[in-house]
Amino acid sequence: MLDTRQSEAVPPKDEPRGCLFALSQPPLMIFLAVIGFLLLMAALHDLLLL
Repeated sequence: MLDTRQSEAVPPKDEPRGCLFALSQPPLMIFLAVIGFLLLMAALHDLLLL
C-alpha cells in the first residue's frame, strides 16, 4: 500500500532551485553568450584564416 502523506508531497523550502533557475539569470546568460562568442570566433579563425 502506498503512503501518500501530505508532508512528503511538498518539497522543503530550503532546497536549491536547480540548474534551470540558474541558467535563467541574465548576468549568467550574458557571460555564457560572451564566452560562446569568443569560442566561435576562435574556431572560425582557425578554420578560415589559418
